[in-house]
Amino acid sequence: MRTGRPLLAAAALAVVTTGAAYTFGPDAPPAKPAKHVKVVKPATSAKPVAAKQASGTLAADSVTASCPTDAKYPKREMRGVWIATVKNIDWPSRTGLPIARQQAEYVKLLDNAVKRRFNAVFFQVRPASDAFYKSSLEPWSEYLTGTAGKDPGWDPLPFLITEAHRRGLEFHAWFNPYRAAFEGGPEGLPAGHPARRHPGWIVKHEGKIYYNPGLPEVRDHVTAVVKDVVQRYDVDGVHFDDYFYPYPGAGTKFADDAAFRKYGKGQKRADWRRANVNELIAQVDAAVHGVKPYIKFGVSPFGIWRNKSEDPTGSATGGMSAYDSIYADARHWIKKGTVDYVVPQLYWPRGFKAADYDVLMPWWANEVKGTGVDLYIGQGLYRVGATDTPAWTKPGELASHLAQNRKYEEVRGDVYFDAKQLLTNPLGALDRIVEKYYSRPALLPLIKGLDGGAPAVPADLKVQDGTIGWKSSAGARSYAVYRIASGEADKCATADARNLVAVVPAVDGERQTFTATGAGTYLVTALDRLDNESEPAKTVLP
Repeated sequence: MRTGRPLLAAAALAVVTTGAAYTFGPDAPPAKPAKHVKVVKPATSAKPVAAKQASGTLAADSVTASCPTDAKYPKREMRGVWIATVKNIDWPSRTGLPIARQQAEYVKLLDNAVKRRFNAVFFQVRPASDAFYKSSLEPWSEYLTGTAGKDPGWDPLPFLITEAHRRGLEFHAWFNPYRAAFEGGPEGLPAGHPARRHPGWIVKHEGKIYYNPGLPEVRDHVTAVVKDVVQRYDVDGVHFDDYFYPYPGAGTKFADDAAFRKYGKGQKRADWRRANVNELIAQVDAAVHGVKPYIKFGVSPFGIWRNKSEDPTGSATGGMSAYDSIYADARHWIKKGTVDYVVPQLYWPRGFKAADYDVLMPWWANEVKGTGVDLYIGQGLYRVGATDTPAWTKPGELASHLAQNRKYEEVRGDVYFDAKQLLTNPLGALDRIVEKYYSRPALLPLIKGLDGGAPAVPADLKVQDGTIGWKSSAGARSYAVYRIASGEADKCATADARNLVAVVPAVDGERQTFTATGAGTYLVTALDRLDNESEPAKTVLP
């Protein structure tokens, strides 16, 4: 996804940045969230809301919507991280590792995410028409063993999903849709590779092999690959990254003339290319929700849709346009409701002249407003400490992004690239984020229109020897535990996260437990896989 991203981002901007003003000094304390109390209003959904979902979320939604809440403690917020497998960026650290070593490395990444109160991982299961799982449609990934198509001796995906769920992390399966091979020609691919079985599907372009987005057979194949994973594995989401048509490189023309002549139907080529991508997005959306209506489907597009110089409704920026250069029309997906969420990659700092974070984030917030499509911001954690842009040498830059986000209710969280930075914590940037913005756990945002419902209220809540226990609720993936240290636990005690002390993953068995953190009133709610929340059960620890 983001291999070579610093170079690519710079090339995509294609502007002279010498003397670009850095307006907001990140060494200063990040802007504080507004201290006023507000009532959070749920966004209007563009998708039909199932009756089951509406009734299931009644407890959570009605309390949060009707009670005063503190913006400093959002109850629901996406806190995700991308785990990249292409070129062994994040996992596994190199090819050919023993299974136990692969597993240990993955668990270490998850544990570091949980330590910082993250709640989701976006794991790259298909970097380039290959598989990090047992597949009859595409070969094993070379990034496991070092040899494309070689059986690694185990199917990693069940382990990857189970370990994430065991830690309360949502698992999104991340696919690259059109890349057929990262380097080399088709002759170097395994004999059964789709690019070798269907040579008419591919376009060789600047040293890589791509599936031709203009072919219906390609769309059907990509959809089948995604549907296969959704059917066979317990994933929570399906995720596409920013790679659609190739990014501008050496200026070589993408050779899709034959497909354009056959399927162009009088359109301009650029419009036809965008329509091809739009059709794939819609097709995958329908397939995913047709198999499992609760699965989330989203895309992480390049951070600039269009510039004002190209479209008066675009952003006041001067970088590459995803709409014009790689034919990715995120506005279309949002308006048509063919995605549940978008994660624009805003890997630039505040005050950066060509692509100012303070310009782009509000632009995207306005795009999703009132649509029912969630907005999470893709944050360039990997850029922290880079010396090519002065702002990234400031430890507080990334934390200041979150300060800005909290001013826009449309921004419902962040996803960070990339996972190995959880281990390095560049310039202590993650420590600042956790201290200022992730001091409490957070439930996942509720996406309107997805099929789900709150489990039953936890029953038989008891305290014994400092341990709180309760009967398991059918359909519960986890439980939220709130502690009110003093005073009454009124109906608004669960409206935000100020009292939220833990989200406890469910374990097999008749009862669940949590070690109390101190005296007070404890409220426990049950959460389904989408974090639809039940009414609370209550107990008191003197």
